[in-house]
Amino acid sequence: MKKYYKPSIFFLSLIPFFLILYKIIFNKLGPEPVKEITHFTGEWTLLFIIFTLSMSPLKKITKLNIWISFRRMLGLFLFFYATLHMLTYVAIDYRLDFQSISKDILTKKFIFVGFAAWILLLPLAFTSSKKAIIYLKDKWKKLHRLIYIISILGIIHFIWLVKKDLTEPLIYAAIVVILLLFRFNIKRYKN
Repeated sequence: MKKYYKPSIFFLSLIPFFLILYKIIFNKLGPEPVKEITHFTGEWTLLFIIFTLSMSPLKKITKLNIWISFRRMLGLFLFFYATLHMLTYVAIDYRLDFQSISKDILTKKFIFVGFAAWILLLPLAFTSSKKAIIYLKDKWKKLHRLIYIISILGIIHFIWLVKKDLTEPLIYAAIVVILLLFRFNIKRYKN
């Protein structure tokens, strides 16, 4: 039965991608299609941050190691949706106008923070293989703790983006804070 878990998680993780693809192909993005794609991919990036951070607490709560086996895949999907989010902004919204993009990164703090989070995701994605784990040894765990900073930057990016109703970003923030506190409590009990 366990051999079906990973393919199932993989397929479920692709559903948002197929959903946005469907909306693009069948012109179901509404009056502001670029904004819809950007928000959709951004929201799924935050959800995959939450899914990835949830694996260790779920292992601790259920006492089942199976959760940890999903963490790498979920982390790669996090990178996938974050990259789609960033590419929507760079390639579709700004049409690769790097001068304007650079100006935005330097002058709009929510874009700077979002871009910084994506940059920090790069080494995590590139070192997610088993070979990288073996090669980096103890440094691998230290490097992958960047997910904590990335999660905070992702929440800040969302909070600074929203102008009026902060309810949704604050819900995400509360979930991430709870997961991070749970993670740090686990570490404290181990020492």
